[in-house]
Amino acid sequence: MKNGKMKAVLVGLGFGGAFVPIWNDHPDVYAFGICDLDAGRAEEFAKNYPDVQIYRDLDMVLSDESVDAVHLVTCIPDHAGQTVAVLNAGKHCACTVPMATSLEDIRAIFQAVRKSGKKYMMMETTLYTYQYFYVKQMLESGEMGKLQFMRGSHYQDMENWPRYWNGLPPFWYGTHAIAPLIGLSGSRVDRVSCLGSGTMRTDLMKTYGNPFPVETAHLHFANGLAAETTRSLFETARIYKEGLAVFGSHKSFEWGFADWDNPIVTTLDNDAEVAGRGLPTRCEVVEMPNYYSDLPEALWKYTVGGQYDATNPQESLKKGAGAGHHGSHSHLVNEFVRSIIDDRKPWIDEVFAANITAAGICAHESALRDGEWVTVPEF
Repeated sequence: MKNGKMKAVLVGLGFGGAFVPIWNDHPDVYAFGICDLDAGRAEEFAKNYPDVQIYRDLDMVLSDESVDAVHLVTCIPDHAGQTVAVLNAGKHCACTVPMATSLEDIRAIFQAVRKSGKKYMMMETTLYTYQYFYVKQMLESGEMGKLQFMRGSHYQDMENWPRYWNGLPPFWYGTHAIAPLIGLSGSRVDRVSCLGSGTMRTDLMKTYGNPFPVETAHLHFANGLAAETTRSLFETARIYKEGLAVFGSHKSFEWGFADWDNPIVTTLDNDAEVAGRGLPTRCEVVEMPNYYSDLPEALWKYTVGGQYDATNPQESLKKGAGAGHHGSHSHLVNEFVRSIIDDRKPWIDEVFAANITAAGICAHESALRDGEWVTVPEF
């Protein structure tokens, strides 16, 4: 740290490349570096950011004592080992999802966090989307009434992606479908029952021994709430969506059919005079506002991406459209940075991240046991 500011390095410039300008412009980051095993890719990024420092590999990053924090945007099988290595090197660690793919690896990360005293944050996009902020506000204001039930989903076809994706158990990468449910519940998942569905090609089953292209789970929360969630990865003809439905006693919220569609809010008319059975409801499609005001001004434009108009910033910031994962990227970076500057736990710390990730790991275990209820360990 220098004068209350930090030095950070982003590792992995595939999807991670979307975060480069955000890190580069954060006012609390005095120096920023990038790392990718493809040297040509790193050099291409550096052309647009002349002050950025290039690292050849993760070992080079970890040996640099001036680096305060590392943001890992690397392959799923590498997350746990690299996270432990970053923490053991005495550096704060942010890592893309999932935290790990086994309960043992989650425990290893916990031990590294405790031993190092450094911050860990899982960079879960759905917890900072326009949609999540909107539902959270509805709940906290009382507008939704009592929270009664939730449903999560993530539909995505991973055909022709890097080989480590082949046959991946759906809920090993189920954080987008699980995290919002836990975040809104005010509790933790304590047990899960899951069924696998469908069949997969033999070649897709070789890597992980997983027979299911789709898994759907019931989540039980420690406070008595329940939710259901579905994840598909292969051989399922469904358009992409990271979905969220939240049912309240007065209002309910449901994500649109496709990932980019506006959601629908349903309102129960409790004051209506009704001769027949049930109360009438009304439905409206709502446009999502942009929740940018808690961010440093230098990052506001990244909540709307290409929709940002520097000549008319306030108008272009009114609507949340066009930014990565529904405006979440800059919120994730800012939360990680501020947790370090303020010396506090980030919101999605190792405890929260572990429950999100472990619920998915246990869901797949349940699917292999034909839906048997599996207890989710408390970390």
